[in-house]
Amino acid sequence: METIHDDSCPSFEGTLEMIGRRWTGSVLQAAAQGARRFGEYRAMIDGISDRLLSQRLKELEAAGLIERTVIPTTPVQVRYRLAPDGQALVDALLPLAQWSLRRGFGTRGSGRVPAA
Repeated sequence: METIHDDSCPSFEGTLEMIGRRWTGSVLQAAAQGARRFGEYRAMIDGISDRLLSQRLKELEAAGLIERTVIPTTPVQVRYRLAPDGQALVDALLPLAQWSLRRGFGTRGSGRVPAA
């Protein structure tokens, strides 16, 4: 049997830490459900503050999971969408989300993303 060391899976552990942060899963889920503008994310994610939503979007963008597009109109529009790596992560997390629901670790709501 092989011994497991803390440094054996740093990228996996880093991913788990990132997606385990409060609201990150909800932001990814909202993006997967079609949210594009900041207000759409805010409307879909029950209880998130503007400051935390902005912070999570920036973190996910920096991680290459969300793409941010600025549309030079008046007023300027900013749109977000899942990057290919973000979609791959959401796809990988779907079985875990389904398992969590079966185990009773989540509740089904009215279409709004539950608080993370």
